[in-house]
Amino acid sequence: MTNKIGIDLGTANTLVYVPKRGIVINEPSVVAISITDKKVLAVGNEANEMLGRTPETIVASRPLRDGVIADYKTTESMLRYFINKALGGVRLFRPEVMIAVPAGITSTERRAVIDATLQAGAKAAYIIKEPIAAAIGANIPIGSASGHMIIDIGGGTSEVAVISLGGIVTNTSVRIGGNRFDFAMTEYVRKKYSLAIGEKTAEDIKISIGSALPMAEKMTKDIRGRDMVSGLPRTITASSDDVTEAIQEELRGIILAVKEVLQDTPPELAADIIDKGMVISGGSGLLRNIDKLLTKATGVPAYVAEDPLLSVAKGTGIALENLESYKRSILETK
Repeated sequence: MTNKIGIDLGTANTLVYVPKRGIVINEPSVVAISITDKKVLAVGNEANEMLGRTPETIVASRPLRDGVIADYKTTESMLRYFINKALGGVRLFRPEVMIAVPAGITSTERRAVIDATLQAGAKAAYIIKEPIAAAIGANIPIGSASGHMIIDIGGGTSEVAVISLGGIVTNTSVRIGGNRFDFAMTEYVRKKYSLAIGEKTAEDIKISIGSALPMAEKMTKDIRGRDMVSGLPRTITASSDDVTEAIQEELRGIILAVKEVLQDTPPELAADIIDKGMVISGGSGLLRNIDKLLTKATGVPAYVAEDPLLSVAKGTGIALENLESYKRSILETK
């Protein structure tokens, strides 16, 4: 009667998958802590509402940076909260937990994830690489003897990998993702419009009107912020072209990573990829026209997975339900 849970521990969002129930939690990876007594005040949606709005006695922050743990204690508190919320208060058994991590993390970073999960109340912790989990969640038959390419663009990292026979043949991980897009947007608005905006506003702009390529029919949005000159609140109107221009550098980094993996791919597998195309997953895979941009840049067809934001969490859950079949793809257990 052990409980099992799959967790996509993302820089921007944490998703929790429970077998037979599907994804039960999808909340921001944010924790609010009281500075005076170091107590956790809020986690997830509630803490996210506090970002940029806290008094000096409370700190609301993201304990993960670039896909890895930046603040161990806070991550542990966050994991404990999500595990308890997913399984309910009273439990007879400690759960088995599988966590998806970036393929490029070091063994020390991997160890930190395992230790934090066990400290948070897990009986056993398994690790699965994000590209593998994303591919399973996007219904790619990773066990077949043919090449499949997955591009997982998350909040902190972008993972590009070619998978065959259940393992990663070639991959790269760049620390570019949705958070870098948001930061680029705040800088762009500051320079072009002399307006200071927060990261939540930047994310809102990206989601509502963002596009990886200039659009024929431009979209616009009113943005409120603080005028850099007068210091007073001011509203401007930004267009989808502003977002495209702001995130050019970040998109170029992702394209370079994709090209690097394609260049390192054995010829037989490269032929498979040209046939089947590349699959895009991850929350930032929802950016308009990102598939068209990658197709244009590489000449290889690119498609966005059915539920890009949920791919990694779904794949983690499926791998956990079928531990035996995915033994080769799962890294470390304890």
